[in-house]
This record gives sequence, structure tokens and C-alpha cells, in this order.
Amino acid sequence: MDWDKLRVFLTVAEAGSFTHAGDSLNLSQSAVSRQISGLEESLTVPLFHRHARGLILTEQGELLFRTAKEIFAKLAMAEAMLTESKDRPKGPLKVTTTVTFGSSWLAPRISEFLELYPDIQLTLRVDDNELDLGMREADVAVRMTLPRQSDLIQRHLVTFHFHLYASQAYLRRHGTPRSIEDLKEHRLITYGEQSGTPPFPGVDWIVGVGGQNLADRLILRVNNYLAIQHAVHAGAGIGTLPDYMARDDSTLVRVLEDTTPPVVPAYFVYPEELRNSKRIAVLRDFLLRKVAEDSF
Repeated sequence: MDWDKLRVFLTVAEAGSFTHAGDSLNLSQSAVSRQISGLEESLTVPLFHRHARGLILTEQGELLFRTAKEIFAKLAMAEAMLTESKDRPKGPLKVTTTVTFGSSWLAPRISEFLELYPDIQLTLRVDDNELDLGMREADVAVRMTLPRQSDLIQRHLVTFHFHLYASQAYLRRHGTPRSIEDLKEHRLITYGEQSGTPPFPGVDWIVGVGGQNLADRLILRVNNYLAIQHAVHAGAGIGTLPDYMARDDSTLVRVLEDTTPPVVPAYFVYPEELRNSKRIAVLRDFLLRKVAEDSF
């Protein structure tokens, strides 16, 4: 099987069109189409259903896509391990974590890591949906739930604490709640409407806090904690935030400290095949050191 055609096929299957695949491969649409037609002729099976809105994999195409994706993932892993320096961590390293943690905590500390290890080419992908580490969508993940795959190594990294917060401006207008029952008179903001699984259990705990039914007090559901922070900061209502996000905003006030929001452990996760990777080891040690220096 022609490896170049297989690589083009994989890109087309992921892109869903010849045009978008051509943009990724720096090839013309006609060149991509010819490569796919050549692959279909050599295999004597159709790989795509072609229609006006794009391309859909046939049953045979689905089989080839799964196999090709696994093969290229393993090749990428082998290449990374072969090129890693014996003396110094070197090479590409793709890290994924949630949008909130990646954007508000990890990204500001990346510069220090790259100063220490300039030969590592780091990619940070923030995504609230879990990427498949086994298929090398990323090398390392920082996740708020334990991995379901048995072939992944996990190390507890940090535990996040959450509390209810409101802006000073909001509290001046609406008063400060002194009990859980008082929340019935306030405007509440919660995490919700996520496209996949929740980032951690009890993410919308505020709806039933203290046995109350506060669903009718929800004025905003947002599937991103950065957006919740901005809404709370602007005085839209009371919302749950991780303490590490709220502590740097002097306009926010913690309310109802005796409530029991979720406590969320975070894990450093990577595939078993990368157990001996120096790049992963130095990133793990760097993150452990930084969370120890911080206050969570």
C-alpha cells in the first residue's frame, strides 16, 4: 500500500473534504482527489461516499481509517522516542488539558518550562473533551477524572477547591447571602450545556445545594469557567469558581464559605509506551514543583 496515498487518505477522512485536506497538505484539490482515486483503484473498493456537502467514509473506508490512524500514531510515537536525546530532553511534546486550567494557570507558566528545556517543541491543546492518548491525539493530559483506559499511567497532580463567588458590585446591589436559603433570592450562574461528558462529577452542584431546588434561580449556564469568571466579575450573579482563578481578582468576594462545593483532583496522564520519555518526566516534575509552590 502506498504510504503517501495512505497519509492523504487519513487527512481527507479527518477533514471531510478534498479542499480542506488540500489546505492541510499544501496540495490542490485535484491532486488530493487523484491520490484518493488511485488508492481506491489499488484496493478495488470505494473509500468515500461523495455528495454535495462533503465526503462520508464507506464501511471499507471506516476500517481503513481506524487502521491507518493507529499505524500513524504508533509511528509518531516511535519517531519521538527514537529522536529523543540521551543527554537532554528533546523533541515534540503535545499536552492537553481543560480550557480553564490550560488557559488560566498552565499557559502563563509555559515560558519558564521552555526556558529550562529549549529543545522541547511544546504544543498545548486546551479542550474540555478528552483526547485519545492511545491514538496520539496528545502525549500527555492533565485530567479532572481518572482515565478509563487501563494502559494509561496516572499521577495525582493537584486537588482543586471550589467556592461560591460574587462581585462586590453585585453584592452592593443584591445583598450578601448569609445562608443557603438566601440563595433563593439571588441570581445564580452554573456550568452547563456541555457538548460531551461533564469535566468532573457534581459540576452543577449549586442547583441542589443544601437540598434546595434552585433551578429556577439559574440565570446563566456556561460550559466554560473562564466565561463564568467574566460573568461573575461583571456582576451577573453568584457562581462557582475554582479558588485559584478567583484569588487574583480583587473584585470577587467568596460567599457562604460553609457550603461544600466539589473537591476535584487532577491527574497527570500519559501512555504506558512513553513511561521512559525524558520529555514527559521533566514536564511532570516541573508541574509538581509549580503546584507545590502555588496555593490551591
